[in-house]
Amino acid sequence: MKLRSLLPAGLCVVPLLNAAAAAPAGLTTLAERTAWQQTGRYEEVIALCDAFQRAYPAAVRCIDFGHTPEGRPMKALVASRSGALTAKEAQRRGLPVLLVQGGIHAGEIDGKDAGFLALRQVLEGAAAPGALDRQVLLFVPVFNIDGHERFGAWNRPNQRGPKEMGWRTTAQNFNLNRDYAKADSPEMQAMLRLVNEWDPLAVIDLHVTDGAKFEHDVSIQVEPVHAGDPALRNAGRQLRDAVIGDLARQGSLPLPFYMSFVTEDDPASGFEDSVSPPRFSTGYFLLRNRFAMLVEAHSWKDYPTRVRITRNTVVSVLAQVAAHGQAWRALQQAADERAAHLAGQPVALDYQASEKQRIVEFRGYEYTRTPSEVSGALMTRYDESRPQLWRVPLRDDLQPALSVPAPAAGYVVPAAHAAGVAQRLAVHGISFRTLPQAMARVPLETFRADKANFAAASVESHQRVALHGRWQPEQRDLAAGALFVPIAQRKARLVMALLEPQAPDSLAAWGLFNNAFEPKEYMEPYVAEEVAREQMAADPALAEAFRQRVAEDAEFARSPQARLEFFYRRHPSWDEQFRLYPVMRTATDPASAAR
Repeated sequence: MKLRSLLPAGLCVVPLLNAAAAAPAGLTTLAERTAWQQTGRYEEVIALCDAFQRAYPAAVRCIDFGHTPEGRPMKALVASRSGALTAKEAQRRGLPVLLVQGGIHAGEIDGKDAGFLALRQVLEGAAAPGALDRQVLLFVPVFNIDGHERFGAWNRPNQRGPKEMGWRTTAQNFNLNRDYAKADSPEMQAMLRLVNEWDPLAVIDLHVTDGAKFEHDVSIQVEPVHAGDPALRNAGRQLRDAVIGDLARQGSLPLPFYMSFVTEDDPASGFEDSVSPPRFSTGYFLLRNRFAMLVEAHSWKDYPTRVRITRNTVVSVLAQVAAHGQAWRALQQAADERAAHLAGQPVALDYQASEKQRIVEFRGYEYTRTPSEVSGALMTRYDESRPQLWRVPLRDDLQPALSVPAPAAGYVVPAAHAAGVAQRLAVHGISFRTLPQAMARVPLETFRADKANFAAASVESHQRVALHGRWQPEQRDLAAGALFVPIAQRKARLVMALLEPQAPDSLAAWGLFNNAFEPKEYMEPYVAEEVAREQMAADPALAEAFRQRVAEDAEFARSPQARLEFFYRRHPSWDEQFRLYPVMRTATDPASAAR
């Protein structure tokens, strides 16, 4: 079925082109002045930050919240008509804070130019009138600043405009939108300090898609909707649906899922929704009982169109927070209280789409799939002059894939690992205590990995590992300086996401404890042969168990190493700490037990 495009290509840019003419001096971007064909360098962000503060001294404050590895200041604009331009004042007045974040991927820079335009229009009363009376806007024009300054015309080959743009990753080659949980980069550590200080009600993360060609121009995803505190999900859905409704009324074709095919380059495979793990913004903030919105403008729309849609999204969210922010803030505070009482309750740490699917109508283009003479693979070619309604499957029934009961009291980190873990926890604003004295035979739960499957390639400078094992009761000695991380805190879900060894973005999964799963001492094979014979001679039952294992387990029988390890594990020289995850669970506060 063929469809006509919703709007002529140029119609959507008219309000933006007219906006610059009436703008106060010094508050326009290069993007506006070039009819949305170019975007400015970071020096423009610095100048605009100061210019907005000068133009609106009672309503805007320009702040630095960190520095990049190349020494550039990380700028944010604080905007409110309420008089609350500091975090303490916003908290004292009970005002909701909205964090709008642009340029986490600095080639996807629409959020910077759209955010400055939206901010100016809201301050002028031309958009979302009165919205800044009832909230504080925290606007970070560019998160990945060093990447922004790696400027070039072909940094985003899968995107239409602007003429030049920044690079996806930082100067240290970190992808910041994989760094929320592990927080390796100086930029992310600075951002999390800003988040800890301001405690935003919602974080709006502004992106541009990669992927196929179709008519839909933006996706809006919000969490909690499918995950997180159940009582927050209706409010998250309310925010998402209201913004989608606003965008649709303004001529956009928004959808509530990321428009990436299940099978790459095959439109007929349809779509699968997901809950992002906490390396991503939408997977991270739900663990803090806060809203996160992922905005993905479609890369094959031109830059004026994408900026318009992104600007409209920011304005819509400002209006929604003004209308509902106080109620949503109360819901989040109640969720904080519930999180502090999760002990013993099952907590979902990972999600996946079930096999349920439904057919949806999707506005695509006519296409062909034919073998490529270049790659030899089937290649999809779209005809953008011929819109077509696709009927494709969507799997959006999201269910927990991993649930773990929260510990009764919390986690214990032995002294040998305390410093590194403490630094990570502090970045996230997680509460913990240092145990001042040694304790003997403390009843704990320990996790021993039966298998540790190391990734074949590095990811974000880490060798990831998947651990297979279980928690079991054990008594362990603790040296002075161990950490106790209580589960009774509002970030309990985040605590579990970082410290449960099988969680997808735990510190363990990112390889921070790989030493624990690497054998260091060993028994020479000729020694192990002698030990095996001695053990079998001394224990006929053990000898029979070995013969039975060889007979029944073909993989074991084929592996000389596994056969010798069968006996080595039963020898006093075996390292009892091998594959012992160096974080334990506890049913009581160890410090209280010691008293």
